[in-house]
Amino acid sequence: MPNTRRMLVLRAVVEDYIRSREPVGSGSLTRNHQLGVSSATVRNDMAALESEGYLVQPHTSAGRIPTQKGYRYFVDRLATIVPLSAAQRRGINAFLSGSVNLEDTLQHAAQLLAQITGQIAVVASPSLASSNLRRTELIGLSRGTILMVVITDTGRVVQRTLHGPLQDDPNALAGLSDQINKQCQDRSLDRAADRCRMLADSLTEGRDKAMLLLVATVFDEMATQEQTSGLYMAGTSQLTHSQAVSLGDLGSLLDALEEQVVLMRLMRAQSELSRESNGVSVAIGTETRTPELVHASVVTSGYGHARPTDGSESDEPVAFVGSIGPTHMDYPATMSAVRAVASYLTGFLAGDGEP
Repeated sequence: MPNTRRMLVLRAVVEDYIRSREPVGSGSLTRNHQLGVSSATVRNDMAALESEGYLVQPHTSAGRIPTQKGYRYFVDRLATIVPLSAAQRRGINAFLSGSVNLEDTLQHAAQLLAQITGQIAVVASPSLASSNLRRTELIGLSRGTILMVVITDTGRVVQRTLHGPLQDDPNALAGLSDQINKQCQDRSLDRAADRCRMLADSLTEGRDKAMLLLVATVFDEMATQEQTSGLYMAGTSQLTHSQAVSLGDLGSLLDALEEQVVLMRLMRAQSELSRESNGVSVAIGTETRTPELVHASVVTSGYGHARPTDGSESDEPVAFVGSIGPTHMDYPATMSAVRAVASYLTGFLAGDGEP
């Protein structure tokens, strides 16, 4: 690990390389940073940092650039994540407050994050498996056809069409909906299914019993089949037309975006780690364990709070928001933007409308 002066030199190299994307020499460091030592001393420090694996010299006569180890040291030593300014936060609120529903908000959040960072933004919607039931309605469409509308505490609205010899009296359906809501509100979907089966067991054979058992089956399917979230992405075209990523790295990055299951697994794991690191987690290069992202970094934060069945609030996020870009990304700015958007989405799910 570098000593204190070398740490300052390393930080200066990372900052300058992020800004210029050109190898950094000792002369420019002494001119642009108040390091308090001569260019020769800085050159010796850079040589030591190179031997320790924090810097690399791409060409014999060129300056040095950070390695993955150097970026990791830089990110880990960021004492605090500088919050966005009040004006920037107001801009986020203004941009997202015009959204009409959860899906619209998540799509706009991805577009905004991509616009702020100039990188690829990924926002996941809360999966039904991580949601609790807010309300369900049973609506008769025609004889033998019922529309089941499920609204969750994360803002998801899901519709299922039920068929069969089912209850079709409007008053009976309204009463059945009320019963389900009284028994199942604020419970996970699998617990709601159990409650519906208990209600059905208390009834004799009939259309209400058949209806409750079918509703229980639908709740079970929602909880088990939707373990994954929907993904909203933005910024791919913007990054494609920038000079921040080489064509070879860009191709690999686009391949990684195609593997949505792998990407979601990575970012979900990172969002869980973010609870222990200022609300934001950073995976650099090989840390992503994804070959296509070996020259990229992924900055992730979870949003929302899962609600256990006892009604308490958990620290576990319901979904994630993240930014994917080159390893020479502006880490402080990206981390601030990701955290700010995640904070807005957490407030939105809680009904606050803003972070």
